[in-house]
Order: sequence, then C-alpha cells, then structure tokens
Amino acid sequence: MRIVVNPLARRLTENELAEFLRDADVLVAGTEPITDQVMSNAPQLGLIARVGIGLDNVDLGAARNRGITVTFTPDAPAPAVSELTCGMMLSLLRGIAKADSAVRLGQWQRILGRRLGCLTVGVIGVGRVGRRVVEHLHGFGCHILANDLVSDPVLATRFDITWTSKEQIYKEADVITLHVPLTQATRHLIGPVELATMKTDALLINTSRGPVVDESCLVAALRENQVGGAALDVFEHEPYSGELTTLDNCLLTCHMGSMSRDCRAQMETESVEEVLRYARGESPNQPVPMGYL
Repeated sequence: MRIVVNPLARRLTENELAEFLRDADVLVAGTEPITDQVMSNAPQLGLIARVGIGLDNVDLGAARNRGITVTFTPDAPAPAVSELTCGMMLSLLRGIAKADSAVRLGQWQRILGRRLGCLTVGVIGVGRVGRRVVEHLHGFGCHILANDLVSDPVLATRFDITWTSKEQIYKEADVITLHVPLTQATRHLIGPVELATMKTDALLINTSRGPVVDESCLVAALRENQVGGAALDVFEHEPYSGELTTLDNCLLTCHMGSMSRDCRAQMETESVEEVLRYARGESPNQPVPMGYL
C-alpha cells in the first residue's frame, strides 16, 4: 500500500484534487469538492472515506453511478459539535466574548445577560448532534422545542421535549439552533421570512452547514436589530471574510465544531479503518445510506 499525503497542506481545489487522485484507489477525504469531474479523472478510485459527517461536498449520485463506495463518520463529531453549540449560546447570552475584549481594553463594565436555563430553546434537527444538544439543554433546565422529520416520543419523555413545527419555533424560541444536513430542502432554510418571524431578541446558532442560512438576509436582520444576535461556526463560503465580521452582535468561529482532540482522533481512526476494510475486501462499517442521495 502506497500512501500519498496532500502536499499543499490546505484544502485542494477541484482541479488540484482531480490531478492528485489520478492514480488513487482510495481517498481519505475532508471537505474538498469531490465532483463527478474529479471522479472521472480517477478511474481506479473505489472508496471515498469521508472524515466527518457532512456530505454536501461529495457528488453522491456520481459516486454511486461509478461504483465508488462512500463512507463517513457520523457519530464521532457529535460530542464536540454539541458542546461548542452550547458554548456559543452561553457566550452570546452572557456576553463572554465582549467582556473579554473590554477587559483587554482596560474597560471594567459588567454585562447584564440572560441565563440559558430560563429560556425556551428551539432545536431544528434532532439527529446525532441535535440529540446531544437536547441532552445538554435539559441539564440546564431549558424549555425545549424540537423539530425533525420524525418525532421521537421516547426522547420527548426523557428530556421533556415539545415536538412542534419549525414555524412555531421561529415564533416562540429565545434561542434557535440548527442541526440539519445540507440538502435542497434545507438550503436557505433560514431566510427573510423566518428571520422576520423570530423574536427581536432571539439568538440564532448554526453549527451545521453554512448554506442552511441565507447570510445576506442574516446580515440585514442583525444590522436592523431584527433579531438579537447570531453565532456561526459555518458559512456559505469558507474561509469567511464577509460582512458579518463587521457586526458586534454575532459570534464567529472557523468551522471548528469537531475540533476536539478526542473527536478528531476518533474520526480519523474510523476513516482509516474503512480503508483497511476495503483493502481486505470487507464490507464498510459506515456506508452512506441510500437516503442521502
């Protein structure tokens, strides 16, 4: 087995990846654009082992048509992403980042914030990450509204969840957190209508995928104080350097949701294990389900 490492130490472009994979049998993948064009340039490619859960960068239909197996690591990132999500809520609600900046500037002005446990939090998408967020929020004592394609009565009983519509969440929640995959149905899930429906002091958290939120509409809503604030770990175009960086009512991080030592190690180990299974002619442990197409 010959292992070739990305020589540029950064995310490859589509053309760079196509050239890089010319003789490859397997790709251990990050968030590079794995398009049909890329795959057509790699006739020997048989496995794409995605390190992570998001699959919007992989043309799954093209992979299936070409007989290329795609695996992912959906469970490993969930603990880290869910903790970052709750940390973002706390930072916005208590003004932690603002207070830190003020002290460094020699200012001693205490911020009167809101306590998470007193609030209604809407969780849109209650999958692997969303469930962990619900568990954390239950520990704080929040009133939890939840929405998913299928409601789970057992989860509702265990964590005192109210299953409801997205529209009701937009109207009633003090904090709204998004945990959905990026699909045609979820692209710009949060747009002008949804933002206009939210409370004027509502906070929006997005640690799922950037295009789930229409960023231009969010910028306008934050500028006009139509909503109270936002915390984003993901963006429509990354690395991000857009208008949100000029606003003081938002918290921005660099797509670091899964970046804890234990979770990254687990993600990478699981991906390498998929490569070894493939080399031995064994079935994959975490193939991407048909429903993702």
